[in-house]
Amino acid sequence: MSSTELRHTALDAVHRALGATMTDFAGWDMPLRYGSERDEHLAVRTKAGLFDLSHMGEITVTGPEAAEFLNVALVGNIASIGVGRARYTMICQADGGILDDLIVYRLAETEYMVVANASNAQVVLDALGERAGGFDAEVRDDRDAYALIAVQGPESPGILKSLTDADLDGLKYYAGLPGTVAGVPALIARTGYTGEDGFELFVRPEHAVELWQALTKAGEGVGLVPCGLSCRDTLRLEAGMPLYGHELTTGLTPFDAGLGRVVKFDKGDFVGRAALVEAAARAEQTPPRVLVGLIAEGRRVPRAGYTVVAGGKVIGEVTSGAPSPTLGKPIAMAYVDAAHAAPGTEGVGVDIRGSHEPYEVVALPFYKRRK
Repeated sequence: MSSTELRHTALDAVHRALGATMTDFAGWDMPLRYGSERDEHLAVRTKAGLFDLSHMGEITVTGPEAAEFLNVALVGNIASIGVGRARYTMICQADGGILDDLIVYRLAETEYMVVANASNAQVVLDALGERAGGFDAEVRDDRDAYALIAVQGPESPGILKSLTDADLDGLKYYAGLPGTVAGVPALIARTGYTGEDGFELFVRPEHAVELWQALTKAGEGVGLVPCGLSCRDTLRLEAGMPLYGHELTTGLTPFDAGLGRVVKFDKGDFVGRAALVEAAARAEQTPPRVLVGLIAEGRRVPRAGYTVVAGGKVIGEVTSGAPSPTLGKPIAMAYVDAAHAAPGTEGVGVDIRGSHEPYEVVALPFYKRRK
């Protein structure tokens, strides 16, 4: 297989049969949208959406020293995760720069699943492989062992309950449990990226089509629709969730990104610790740029890389921008100087092709679901 040939998920034929617009995403041929991305977005907010996330990178870490190894390799306290729970964390370079943000599931006493972003899966795999030296732990590339299907939205618990006898009511946010869904063995997780309640189902690739079809049938009466990556991006943007390559990069530490809380210094030594101690001190002395929300007063849409201005000076940069179907206005996330970061700050604009369009500074997230 040539290095330029796109990878296909186990659901590729299903997406094509549904008429999806496909796109190259991190080397995978993925559905961008099936029809209207606005309709798909609103379906997740009000009913339910079905996503193929099989491009995500699953890495299994096992062995007697798996916990100790991950505590050194990642910035979070992985050893303190209970079996059946999950944690949001990051893997950093020695200089503190963010290599990727991750979700780590503790599947058993000495077994973890690290889920990396598709674009960084190989980088994370290589870094973990390098850092595993000296530990009684094995790092295994399990990207081909899983397909990943997510059902997100207020109707998702009901849809899933009709297909499984797993204890969904007892499944907390950031937890996972093994179960059977529509007769298919699955790891059922509750760690969504849309701002809604929902579930991720890790299954063997050969079971993906059968499960997708069962979920589609179960959701027929309650408005479930297939959803592409385009609405996933607007959903996570409204929910104020960072995307690697936009809000998170190797040029930023977790403290620069306002996510210093994921770094646990009290656990002992780990890769990047010294640099992050300095970054934490720096952030206290001189606050770094702050990640804020911007809501347009007009109709022009800001895009990543556009400059944020105030009083004729550049005060920041847009990291993500899109029309918000929920708010009915263009929105953006941007890093801005601390002096202009307070919600309601006057006189802030975005330079859109030479025109300074007025924006309102707001606290993130733009959208929070009703519990």
